[in-house]
Amino acid sequence: MGFSCGIVGLPNVGKSTLFNALTRAGVASSNYPFCTIDPNVGIVAVPDERLDTLAKLVEAKKVTPTTVQFVDIAGLVKGASQGEGLGNQFLSHIREVDAIVQVVRLFEDKDVIHIGEVDPIRDLEIINMELIFKDLETIENILAKRTKMAKAGNKEAQQEVELLERIKSTIQEGELIKNIPLTAEEKKIVDAYQFLTAKPLLIVANVSEKEITTYEKNPLYAKLKAKADTLKADIIALSAKIEQELSELDPAEAKEYLKDLGLEKSGLERLIVEGYKILGLITFFTAGEKETRAWTIPNGTKAPQAAGVIHSDMEKGFIRDEVVSYEDFVKHGSWAALRDKGLIRLEGKDYVMQDGDVIIVRFSV
Repeated sequence: MGFSCGIVGLPNVGKSTLFNALTRAGVASSNYPFCTIDPNVGIVAVPDERLDTLAKLVEAKKVTPTTVQFVDIAGLVKGASQGEGLGNQFLSHIREVDAIVQVVRLFEDKDVIHIGEVDPIRDLEIINMELIFKDLETIENILAKRTKMAKAGNKEAQQEVELLERIKSTIQEGELIKNIPLTAEEKKIVDAYQFLTAKPLLIVANVSEKEITTYEKNPLYAKLKAKADTLKADIIALSAKIEQELSELDPAEAKEYLKDLGLEKSGLERLIVEGYKILGLITFFTAGEKETRAWTIPNGTKAPQAAGVIHSDMEKGFIRDEVVSYEDFVKHGSWAALRDKGLIRLEGKDYVMQDGDVIIVRFSV
Protein backbone atom coordinates (compact mmCIF):
# COMPACT_ATOMS: atom_id res chain seq x y z
CA MET A 1 0.00 0.00 0.00
CA GLY A 2 1.31 3.45 -0.90
CA PHE A 3 -0.85 5.72 1.22
CA SER A 4 -4.49 6.46 1.98
CA CYS A 5 -6.52 9.62 1.42
CA GLY A 6 -9.87 10.57 2.91
CA ILE A 7 -11.97 12.64 0.50
CA VAL A 8 -14.26 15.15 2.25
CA GLY A 9 -16.42 18.03 1.11
CA LEU A 10 -19.89 19.52 1.25
CA PRO A 11 -22.74 17.84 -0.65
CA ASN A 12 -22.71 18.16 -4.44
CA VAL A 13 -19.23 19.59 -4.92
CA GLY A 14 -18.22 16.71 -7.21
CA LYS A 15 -16.66 14.57 -4.51
CA SER A 16 -18.22 11.26 -5.50
CA THR A 17 -17.84 12.03 -9.19
CA LEU A 18 -14.13 12.48 -8.54
CA PHE A 19 -14.03 9.26 -6.51
CA ASN A 20 -15.74 7.42 -9.38
CA ALA A 21 -13.14 8.73 -11.78
CA LEU A 22 -10.20 7.90 -9.53
CA THR A 23 -11.29 4.38 -8.75
CA ARG A 24 -13.63 3.54 -11.63
CA ALA A 25 -15.80 2.10 -8.88
CA GLY A 26 -19.19 3.21 -10.18
CA VAL A 27 -20.19 4.72 -6.85
CA ALA A 28 -23.58 6.46 -6.74
CA SER A 29 -23.34 10.13 -7.67
CA SER A 30 -26.64 11.98 -7.70
CA ASN A 31 -27.94 15.51 -7.55
CA TYR A 32 -29.11 15.50 -3.94
CA PRO A 33 -27.40 15.70 -0.53
CA PHE A 34 -26.24 12.56 1.28
CA CYS A 35 -26.22 10.36 -1.79
CA THR A 36 -23.02 8.91 -0.31
CA ILE A 37 -24.11 7.20 2.91
CA ASP A 38 -21.61 4.49 3.72
CA PRO A 39 -17.94 5.29 3.13
CA ASN A 40 -16.72 4.07 -0.24
CA VAL A 41 -13.21 2.67 -0.42
CA GLY A 42 -11.25 2.28 -3.63
CA ILE A 43 -7.71 1.06 -4.32
CA VAL A 44 -5.96 2.81 -7.20
CA ALA A 45 -2.74 1.72 -8.90
CA VAL A 46 -0.18 4.52 -8.89
CA PRO A 47 0.71 5.38 -12.50
CA ASP A 48 4.50 5.37 -12.86
CA GLU A 49 6.17 5.22 -16.26
CA ARG A 50 9.41 4.11 -14.59
CA LEU A 51 7.79 0.85 -13.49
CA ASP A 52 6.52 0.12 -17.00
CA THR A 53 9.93 0.88 -18.51
CA LEU A 54 11.76 -1.40 -16.08
CA ALA A 55 9.25 -4.19 -16.68
CA LYS A 56 9.83 -4.03 -20.43
CA LEU A 57 13.61 -4.05 -20.04
CA VAL A 58 13.65 -7.18 -17.86
CA GLU A 59 10.69 -8.75 -19.71
CA ALA A 60 8.79 -9.16 -16.45
CA LYS A 61 5.98 -11.71 -16.41
CA LYS A 62 4.22 -9.78 -13.65
CA VAL A 63 4.11 -6.03 -13.02
CA THR A 64 2.90 -4.79 -9.63
CA PRO A 65 2.44 -1.07 -9.02
CA THR A 66 2.19 0.52 -5.61
CA THR A 67 -1.29 1.73 -4.70
CA VAL A 68 -3.30 4.53 -3.13
CA GLN A 69 -6.44 3.97 -1.11
CA PHE A 70 -9.21 6.57 -1.40
CA VAL A 71 -11.99 6.77 1.18
CA ASP A 72 -15.02 8.82 0.11
CA ILE A 73 -17.34 9.82 2.96
CA ALA A 74 -20.76 11.46 2.98
CA GLY A 75 -20.99 15.17 2.20
CA LEU A 76 -20.50 17.18 5.36
CA VAL A 77 -22.83 19.95 6.45
CA LYS A 78 -22.49 22.61 9.09
CA GLY A 79 -23.12 20.89 12.41
CA ALA A 80 -22.02 17.45 11.23
CA SER A 81 -19.79 17.04 14.29
CA GLN A 82 -22.90 17.45 16.47
CA GLY A 83 -24.96 15.03 14.41
CA GLU A 84 -26.43 17.28 11.71
CA GLY A 85 -27.05 15.75 8.32
CA LEU A 86 -26.06 12.13 8.72
CA GLY A 87 -24.06 12.86 11.84
CA ASN A 88 -20.42 12.74 12.78
CA GLN A 89 -20.22 8.98 12.23
CA PHE A 90 -18.71 9.80 8.85
CA LEU A 91 -15.87 11.81 10.35
CA SER A 92 -14.67 8.69 12.14
CA HIS A 93 -14.25 6.96 8.77
CA ILE A 94 -11.26 9.12 7.92
CA ARG A 95 -9.47 8.87 11.26
CA GLU A 96 -7.03 6.26 9.99
CA VAL A 97 -6.15 7.81 6.62
CA ASP A 98 -2.72 9.34 6.02
CA ALA A 99 -3.95 12.57 4.42
CA ILE A 100 -7.19 14.46 3.91
CA VAL A 101 -8.31 15.72 0.50
CA GLN A 102 -10.85 18.53 0.77
CA VAL A 103 -12.86 19.00 -2.42
CA VAL A 104 -14.42 22.42 -2.99
CA ARG A 105 -16.51 23.62 -5.88
CA LEU A 106 -15.54 26.41 -8.24
CA PHE A 107 -17.96 25.66 -11.06
CA GLU A 108 -21.36 27.26 -11.61
CA ASP A 109 -24.24 24.96 -12.54
CA LYS A 110 -27.83 25.87 -11.75
CA ASP A 111 -28.83 22.25 -12.30
CA VAL A 112 -26.54 20.97 -9.51
CA ILE A 113 -27.85 21.82 -6.04
CA HIS A 114 -25.46 23.49 -3.59
CA ILE A 115 -25.86 25.13 -0.17
CA GLY A 116 -25.89 28.60 -1.71
CA GLU A 117 -23.82 30.59 -4.16
CA VAL A 118 -20.47 29.10 -5.13
CA ASP A 119 -18.05 30.11 -2.38
CA PRO A 120 -15.05 27.79 -1.87
CA ILE A 121 -13.74 29.81 1.09
CA ARG A 122 -17.01 29.36 2.99
CA ASP A 123 -16.99 25.68 2.08
CA LEU A 124 -13.43 25.21 3.37
CA GLU A 125 -14.25 26.97 6.62
CA ILE A 126 -17.30 24.77 7.19
CA ILE A 127 -15.31 21.61 6.52
CA ASN A 128 -12.40 22.61 8.75
CA MET A 129 -14.62 23.74 11.62
CA GLU A 130 -16.39 20.37 11.57
CA LEU A 131 -13.02 18.60 11.64
CA ILE A 132 -11.93 20.87 14.51
CA PHE A 133 -15.14 20.18 16.44
CA LYS A 134 -14.53 16.44 16.03
CA ASP A 135 -10.96 16.86 17.34
CA LEU A 136 -12.26 18.89 20.30
CA GLU A 137 -14.65 16.07 21.12
CA THR A 138 -11.75 13.60 21.01
CA ILE A 139 -9.60 15.86 23.21
CA GLU A 140 -12.37 16.18 25.79
CA ASN A 141 -12.71 12.40 25.95
CA ILE A 142 -8.96 11.97 26.43
CA LEU A 143 -8.77 14.71 29.07
CA ALA A 144 -11.59 13.14 31.05
CA LYS A 145 -9.39 10.06 31.53
CA ARG A 146 -5.92 11.59 31.68
CA THR A 147 -6.79 14.41 34.08
CA LYS A 148 -7.67 11.88 36.79
CA MET A 149 -4.29 10.21 36.31
CA ALA A 150 -2.52 13.57 36.34
CA LYS A 151 -4.15 14.53 39.64
CA ALA A 152 -2.99 11.21 41.05
CA GLY A 153 0.61 12.24 40.33
CA ASN A 154 1.26 10.53 37.01
CA LYS A 155 3.91 12.79 35.42
CA GLU A 156 3.38 11.44 31.92
CA ALA A 157 -0.33 12.17 32.19
CA GLN A 158 0.42 15.65 33.56
CA GLN A 159 2.56 16.47 30.50
CA GLU A 160 -0.09 15.09 28.17
CA VAL A 161 -2.89 17.07 29.83
CA GLU A 162 -0.83 20.27 29.57
CA LEU A 163 -0.20 19.61 25.87
CA LEU A 164 -3.82 18.78 25.09
CA GLU A 165 -5.09 21.84 26.94
CA ARG A 166 -2.74 24.00 24.85
CA ILE A 167 -3.91 22.34 21.64
CA LYS A 168 -7.55 22.67 22.69
CA SER A 169 -7.15 26.39 23.33
CA THR A 170 -5.42 26.90 19.96
CA ILE A 171 -7.86 24.99 17.75
CA GLN A 172 -10.82 26.70 19.44
CA GLU A 173 -9.49 29.79 17.65
CA GLY A 174 -9.79 28.01 14.30
CA GLU A 175 -6.20 26.80 13.92
CA LEU A 176 -5.48 23.31 12.59
CA ILE A 177 -3.40 20.99 14.78
CA LYS A 178 -0.98 20.35 11.91
CA ASN A 179 0.01 24.02 12.01
CA ILE A 180 0.72 24.14 15.76
CA PRO A 181 4.48 24.11 16.54
CA LEU A 182 5.26 20.89 18.41
CA THR A 183 8.41 19.21 19.64
CA ALA A 184 9.25 15.73 18.35
CA GLU A 185 8.02 14.25 21.64
CA GLU A 186 4.78 16.24 21.52
CA LYS A 187 4.18 15.23 17.91
CA LYS A 188 4.56 11.58 18.86
CA ILE A 189 1.82 12.00 21.48
CA VAL A 190 -0.45 13.83 19.04
CA ASP A 191 0.08 11.31 16.22
CA ALA A 192 -1.06 8.46 18.46
CA TYR A 193 -4.56 9.96 18.65
CA GLN A 194 -4.99 10.40 14.88
CA PHE A 195 -6.55 13.85 15.14
CA LEU A 196 -8.24 14.86 11.90
CA THR A 197 -6.73 18.34 11.67
CA ALA A 198 -3.25 17.00 12.39
CA LYS A 199 -3.20 15.19 9.05
CA PRO A 200 -1.53 16.62 5.93
CA LEU A 201 -4.09 18.52 3.87
CA LEU A 202 -4.58 18.77 0.11
CA ILE A 203 -7.24 21.07 -1.32
CA VAL A 204 -8.80 20.07 -4.64
CA ALA A 205 -10.54 22.84 -6.56
CA ASN A 206 -13.18 21.26 -8.78
CA VAL A 207 -13.37 23.61 -11.76
CA SER A 208 -15.55 23.70 -14.85
CA GLU A 209 -14.26 21.67 -17.78
CA LYS A 210 -14.25 24.94 -19.73
CA GLU A 211 -11.79 26.46 -17.23
CA ILE A 212 -9.44 23.52 -16.89
CA THR A 213 -6.54 25.45 -18.45
CA THR A 214 -7.60 28.98 -17.42
CA TYR A 215 -8.75 28.48 -13.81
CA GLU A 216 -5.95 30.69 -12.45
CA LYS A 217 -7.77 33.67 -13.99
CA ASN A 218 -10.85 32.89 -11.91
CA PRO A 219 -11.01 35.33 -8.93
CA LEU A 220 -12.44 32.54 -6.78
CA TYR A 221 -9.36 30.43 -7.41
CA ALA A 222 -7.06 33.29 -6.42
CA LYS A 223 -8.94 33.66 -3.13
CA LEU A 224 -8.84 29.91 -2.59
CA LYS A 225 -5.10 29.81 -3.24
CA ALA A 226 -4.56 32.55 -0.67
CA LYS A 227 -6.67 30.63 1.85
CA ALA A 228 -4.70 27.45 1.16
CA ASP A 229 -1.50 29.36 1.89
CA THR A 230 -2.83 30.46 5.30
CA LEU A 231 -3.74 26.84 6.04
CA LYS A 232 -0.28 25.71 4.87
CA ALA A 233 -1.99 23.33 2.48
CA ASP A 234 -1.17 22.31 -1.07
CA ILE A 235 -3.80 22.93 -3.74
CA ILE A 236 -4.50 21.48 -7.17
CA ALA A 237 -7.27 22.25 -9.66
CA LEU A 238 -9.00 19.63 -11.74
CA SER A 239 -12.34 18.96 -13.35
CA ALA A 240 -14.10 15.96 -11.86
CA LYS A 241 -16.22 15.79 -14.99
CA ILE A 242 -13.13 15.52 -17.21
CA GLU A 243 -11.62 12.94 -14.87
CA GLN A 244 -14.83 10.92 -15.16
CA GLU A 245 -14.62 11.05 -18.96
CA LEU A 246 -10.95 10.03 -18.90
CA SER A 247 -11.75 7.04 -16.72
CA GLU A 248 -14.09 5.71 -19.39
CA LEU A 249 -11.41 5.74 -22.12
CA ASP A 250 -8.64 3.26 -22.79
CA PRO A 251 -5.11 4.55 -21.99
CA ALA A 252 -4.27 5.58 -25.57
CA GLU A 253 -7.55 7.47 -26.00
CA ALA A 254 -7.16 9.10 -22.59
CA LYS A 255 -3.66 10.28 -23.49
CA GLU A 256 -4.95 11.79 -26.73
CA TYR A 257 -7.86 13.45 -24.94
CA LEU A 258 -5.47 15.04 -22.43
CA LYS A 259 -3.38 16.32 -25.32
CA ASP A 260 -6.45 17.85 -26.96
CA LEU A 261 -7.29 19.58 -23.68
CA GLY A 262 -3.78 20.98 -23.39
CA LEU A 263 -2.95 18.91 -20.30
CA GLU A 264 0.17 16.87 -19.66
CA LYS A 265 -1.17 14.76 -16.79
CA SER A 266 -4.56 13.69 -15.52
CA GLY A 267 -5.94 15.00 -12.25
CA LEU A 268 -5.38 11.56 -10.72
CA GLU A 269 -1.68 11.65 -11.54
CA ARG A 270 -1.29 15.17 -10.16
CA LEU A 271 -3.25 14.28 -7.04
CA ILE A 272 -1.00 11.30 -6.37
CA VAL A 273 2.16 13.33 -6.97
CA GLU A 274 0.93 15.92 -4.44
CA GLY A 275 0.01 13.14 -2.03
CA TYR A 276 3.55 11.78 -2.15
CA LYS A 277 4.90 15.29 -1.68
CA ILE A 278 2.87 16.27 1.39
CA LEU A 279 3.47 12.89 3.03
CA GLY A 280 7.19 12.83 2.22
CA LEU A 281 7.07 9.52 0.34
CA ILE A 282 9.35 8.05 -2.31
CA THR A 283 9.29 4.97 -4.57
CA PHE A 284 11.90 2.27 -5.06
CA PHE A 285 11.78 -0.74 -7.36
CA THR A 286 12.61 -4.42 -7.54
CA ALA A 287 13.12 -5.55 -11.14
CA GLY A 288 13.18 -9.17 -12.22
CA GLU A 289 11.81 -11.41 -14.91
CA LYS A 290 9.40 -13.10 -12.49
CA GLU A 291 8.05 -9.80 -11.14
CA THR A 292 8.88 -6.12 -11.35
CA ARG A 293 7.35 -4.08 -8.57
CA ALA A 294 7.14 -0.57 -7.12
CA TRP A 295 7.32 0.03 -3.37
CA THR A 296 6.43 3.14 -1.36
CA ILE A 297 8.41 4.24 1.71
CA PRO A 298 8.88 7.47 3.69
CA ASN A 299 11.76 9.63 2.53
CA GLY A 300 14.72 8.98 4.83
CA THR A 301 14.06 5.25 5.20
CA LYS A 302 17.20 3.15 5.59
CA ALA A 303 17.90 0.02 3.56
CA PRO A 304 16.93 -2.63 6.17
CA GLN A 305 13.56 -0.98 6.85
CA ALA A 306 12.91 -0.66 3.12
CA ALA A 307 13.68 -4.36 2.76
CA GLY A 308 11.16 -4.99 5.53
CA VAL A 309 8.45 -3.44 3.38
CA ILE A 310 9.06 -6.25 0.88
CA HIS A 311 9.12 -8.94 3.59
CA SER A 312 9.80 -8.87 7.32
CA ASP A 313 12.38 -11.67 6.96
CA MET A 314 14.45 -9.44 4.70
CA GLU A 315 14.73 -6.80 7.41
CA LYS A 316 15.57 -9.33 10.13
CA GLY A 317 18.27 -11.02 8.07
CA PHE A 318 19.42 -7.96 6.10
CA ILE A 319 23.01 -8.17 4.84
CA ARG A 320 23.22 -5.56 2.08
CA ASP A 321 21.48 -4.07 -0.95
CA GLU A 322 22.70 -4.13 -4.50
CA VAL A 323 21.62 -0.73 -5.79
CA VAL A 324 21.46 1.12 -9.08
CA SER A 325 19.62 4.28 -10.02
CA TYR A 326 16.64 4.09 -12.34
CA GLU A 327 18.52 6.25 -14.86
CA ASP A 328 21.52 3.88 -14.94
CA PHE A 329 19.26 0.86 -15.29
CA VAL A 330 17.48 2.38 -18.27
CA LYS A 331 20.76 3.51 -19.84
CA HIS A 332 22.36 0.04 -19.70
CA GLY A 333 19.23 -2.11 -19.90
CA SER A 334 19.93 -5.11 -17.67
CA TRP A 335 21.46 -6.33 -14.42
CA ALA A 336 24.10 -8.21 -16.44
CA ALA A 337 25.22 -5.09 -18.30
CA LEU A 338 25.34 -3.12 -15.06
CA ARG A 339 27.49 -5.80 -13.42
CA ASP A 340 29.87 -5.85 -16.39
CA LYS A 341 30.37 -2.11 -16.08
CA GLY A 342 30.72 -2.20 -12.28
CA LEU A 343 27.78 0.12 -11.77
CA ILE A 344 26.02 -1.84 -9.05
CA ARG A 345 26.68 -0.32 -5.62
CA LEU A 346 26.79 -2.40 -2.45
CA GLU A 347 25.00 -0.55 0.33
CA GLY A 348 24.78 -1.55 3.99
CA LYS A 349 22.49 -0.95 6.94
CA ASP A 350 23.09 2.81 7.10
CA TYR A 351 22.21 3.50 3.48
CA VAL A 352 19.31 5.93 3.07
CA MET A 353 17.09 4.92 0.18
CA GLN A 354 16.66 7.34 -2.72
CA ASP A 355 13.66 7.83 -4.99
CA GLY A 356 14.05 5.63 -8.06
CA ASP A 357 16.51 3.16 -6.55
CA VAL A 358 16.37 -0.28 -8.16
CA ILE A 359 17.54 -2.89 -5.67
CA ILE A 360 18.30 -6.53 -4.97
CA VAL A 361 18.16 -7.37 -1.27
CA ARG A 362 20.71 -9.84 0.08
CA PHE A 363 19.65 -11.39 3.38
CA SER A 364 20.09 -14.49 5.49
CA VAL A 365 17.17 -16.66 6.57
